[in-house]
Amino acid sequence: MTALFKFHIAICRSLAAAAFLAAVVACTTTGFGTGVATKAGATAETVPFTWTSKDGGISGSMTASYDGKLYQGRFFQITQSTTADSLDPLWMNWRHGWHDWGYWGAAGPYPTTVFITRYSGKVVASLDAGADHMRCRFHLVDPSRGMGGGGEGECQNSAGQTIRANFAAG
Repeated sequence: MTALFKFHIAICRSLAAAAFLAAVVACTTTGFGTGVATKAGATAETVPFTWTSKDGGISGSMTASYDGKLYQGRFFQITQSTTADSLDPLWMNWRHGWHDWGYWGAAGPYPTTVFITRYSGKVVASLDAGADHMRCRFHLVDPSRGMGGGGEGECQNSAGQTIRANFAAG
């Protein structure tokens, strides 16, 4: 092989690697949100949120910084392909189905027979900071864009404190 041919192969490999890296980076989306937590007798506290997704904002990781702790965990958008089993990681530190929080209706766990059509366009998340936990529920502004379309909702920590949150459309 000539030196020119070897140089050409090296350039092609470099371009292929750069294209692969660009494709991987292009598939990752990130966003942020801001929450406000109020405690009885205390000043309201700002709670920053961030999220990262590799599937267009349908699922991914989320963090929230609150009360000196960094909460981290997963979020899931409820879509037509969501199954009740796929949400099992959310219940790890809470009562199964969060039926004690009222997201699924007035009484009992979420209604599995109408779950997808009733809750489509919503995002649920479960975050942990060691022994402390936070559960979140959000309503998306543009569900076709996932978390990237923005939304609003609330989170509750294991002490029962509520954080109102808004996510910007990106």
